[in-house]
Amino acid sequence: MKLEVRVPTLSDSVASGTLLPWRKQVGEAVARDETLVDLETDKVILEIPAPASGTLVELRQPEGAVVKADEVVAVIETGEAIVVPGPAEKPVQPATPAVAVPTVAAVPAPAMPLPVAPPAGPATPGASRREPMSRLRSRVAERLVAAQHTAAMLTTFNEVNMQPVNELRQRFKADFEVKHGVKLGYMSFFVRAVCQALQQFPVVNAAIDGTDIVWQGDADIGIAISSPRGLVVPILRRAQTLSSAEIEAAIADFARRAREAKLTLEELSGGTFSITNGGVFGSLLSTPILNPPQSAILGMHTIQERPVAENGQVVIRPMMYLALTYDHRLIDGRDAVQFLVAVKAALEAPDALLPAV
Repeated sequence: MKLEVRVPTLSDSVASGTLLPWRKQVGEAVARDETLVDLETDKVILEIPAPASGTLVELRQPEGAVVKADEVVAVIETGEAIVVPGPAEKPVQPATPAVAVPTVAAVPAPAMPLPVAPPAGPATPGASRREPMSRLRSRVAERLVAAQHTAAMLTTFNEVNMQPVNELRQRFKADFEVKHGVKLGYMSFFVRAVCQALQQFPVVNAAIDGTDIVWQGDADIGIAISSPRGLVVPILRRAQTLSSAEIEAAIADFARRAREAKLTLEELSGGTFSITNGGVFGSLLSTPILNPPQSAILGMHTIQERPVAENGQVVIRPMMYLALTYDHRLIDGRDAVQFLVAVKAALEAPDALLPAV
């Protein structure tokens, strides 16, 4: 019996996807739920599995085709394995009568098992090359340009003395890792500081929808993560309810699955506020761009020892510049500045951010 392989249901925000190289060739045996091909959308890579065990007998769509939900991309013949002739082969008569199978040229399997190929190196001097943008890169470009055209973006800056956080991490990191099985990093401090500040200044967590303001009940924090495919922003749902250990574990899991292209559409959808950390790449200062329809984003930067004035004395402290980009259509400068000051204050007195180890 022939079974059609169809594109899975996509989310409302994803209309179509692009087929990556087929993992199976026509004529090869396939097992039920075995991945036949990966579908690249503008947010994630989805696997299209075999609906049953059998033989792949037809490819309706080639690598690179743009397909929509429920569209047929391949056909499987269930039952015992059969031989599908190539273009230069004579058909082989099966041992038992079978329905004739149309001949389709074989599509080569990808050289690597992962769906995302490593980025190509720079062009050699005197040479150039051209390649199409990935759907993710194209979508990111589209959203960033749209953000600059639709929002009145403004960035305010401050700096934070990270010595109190560093001392707290040094004091508790060993016990924290033993107890929770995850490292105590910086992100849990920043997420909890942001959640506290959002409670004080809820307009920073709000969004514009037409002529309405949408006030959000929860702090759904997007964490910008670099992946082989580009920047992705998975969401920490109801971050204000999460412990430091839950935050660190979730972010570590997001990072791992971003590298493996295993994040789901649901994990990348929504969000009320975002945090991006250019400091991991050495950025000293930057102006992050909004992630619409969110109204604000916090930029973290590299920690650098600098001379600062403290109690009338010049001392060396590990300092970090913070940047808050916000939509001035909704958020007044006063609220934006005070929000960032609240984040700074929480980080410089971090004991409340780590209530229990």
